[in-house]
Amino acid sequence: MEILFDTANLESIKKYSQIYPFTGVTSNPSILKAEGKIEFFAHMREIRAIIGMERTLHIQTIAEDLDGILRDADAILKNVDSRVFIKIPTTEAGLQAIMKLKSQGVGVTATAIYSKIQGFMAIMAGADYIAPYRNRMENLDVNFAEAISAFRNGIEENHANCKILAASFKNIAQVNKALLAGAHTVTVPPQLLHSTFQMASVQKAIDDFRSDWESVQDAKTIGDLQE
Repeated sequence: MEILFDTANLESIKKYSQIYPFTGVTSNPSILKAEGKIEFFAHMREIRAIIGMERTLHIQTIAEDLDGILRDADAILKNVDSRVFIKIPTTEAGLQAIMKLKSQGVGVTATAIYSKIQGFMAIMAGADYIAPYRNRMENLDVNFAEAISAFRNGIEENHANCKILAASFKNIAQVNKALLAGAHTVTVPPQLLHSTFQMASVQKAIDDFRSDWESVQDAKTIGDLQE
């Protein structure tokens, strides 16, 4: 099981990297838009500096044709680092680019997967990760959990070196269902994780524990019991 941060906000990554056991960072043009007019390569290098080389960094291409996608990928690998996973929308040109980059040993994440056939083709093309979008698929009347299960079966039956990177969540229940359905990893806005751990019911339990402790102990914490 892996959990990635779906954000390009430097302060958010710095803050929550100290709290949650995350395994990488994903971004896309829509996420980058929230950061305003940034110096792209410098910003991505800063993210890498924060998360380290041991975690995965997924950066999306913009071009829509094969040559353009490959040119985008080359620019990312040269100006960020060679271990970036290149995110490529799963179109016909995208499938071509995935196969070309994999033949060169480049890490690839097939993204914008809204249908089962896209996922199956990306697995067969050799993608390291496939990123099905939960809410987009549900809007198209595609059963997300069923698709995840089908992808997992396809990966295992074909002994493919590929992981399901589920994305596009609105709440933590959707994240849990994706993992239970068979996703190897999920990418989640860290603020969504934060809001879950700030539930009033959790704080109520903590307050009750403290009250019970203080009713029988003079010290506020166990550490305070030390002489």
